[in-house]
Amino acid sequence: MTVASTRSASIGLIIGCIIFGLGSLIVAHVAIGGWAMAFWRLAISGIIFALLAKFTGQRLPRSRRAIVFGLLSGVFLGLDLALWHESIHAVGPGISTLLNSLQIFFLAAIGFLYFNERQSILQLGSLCLAMLGVAMIGSPEFAQNTNATWGFITGIVSGAMLAASMTFIRKTHDTEPTPIFVLMQLISIGGVLAMIVPMLFFDRGHILPNTWAEVGWILIYGAVMQCIAWGLIAYSIPKLSLTLTGLLLLTEPIAALVIDYSWLDKPINTLQGSGALLTMFAIYLGSLKPKPHALRR
Repeated sequence: MTVASTRSASIGLIIGCIIFGLGSLIVAHVAIGGWAMAFWRLAISGIIFALLAKFTGQRLPRSRRAIVFGLLSGVFLGLDLALWHESIHAVGPGISTLLNSLQIFFLAAIGFLYFNERQSILQLGSLCLAMLGVAMIGSPEFAQNTNATWGFITGIVSGAMLAASMTFIRKTHDTEPTPIFVLMQLISIGGVLAMIVPMLFFDRGHILPNTWAEVGWILIYGAVMQCIAWGLIAYSIPKLSLTLTGLLLLTEPIAALVIDYSWLDKPINTLQGSGALLTMFAIYLGSLKPKPHALRR
């Protein structure tokens, strides 16, 4: 791979992650419930991916199991988004996005339990560092924020839901290779269907936008954050080394923390800042997979 293609892929990945971070700012400012916001994001992106699949001639997989796995991936992605939104409202975009990024450790656990993937000493050590970093972030937050418990629970569980969603994407492809636009369409449908009941129950009175400006922000959130940002990330990751990918993916929580501190006036003291840096370093270490001889399938 040429230096120019590596550079362009790196820039694309960074831009995609920064756009994701900016998405949390929309969630924080639009007066819509977390479950409803997930519903609209997936509904808008689902329409876009359905049109793209039709225009490109991509078709549904023949295997019913593959379709079911794609829909289940969407169910867990919907839960991930809704819980992440709840965490944003409770503890702010920065901390919530950092907690969501802990999904790498849930993926490692799923790989160990279901795919017989061994974990390296480096990955186990990174988990301990991440736990210490989260404790450093949480200690002052619990002292000054009555919603901290809910924010940390939803943020961490959202990471687990994202890991489950990614696992079902893998199972979809293992069952039958599925074109990207069709796969994202299935994921959107599964997520939308899963959001209807909890949205009506938890977000009653906060489901519909109140102004045309909020309509615009919701459209941007669904089209730009779910489609363009995911597209940039999906395009860039296969073109980069695993080490560089793990490092650049950390621009998402970094961007969210900067937004939280500078635009939303979120108080972040030295202990929390150090904990955030330690957690991001641990996430980077956890993203490094063992060498091939250490893997067993």
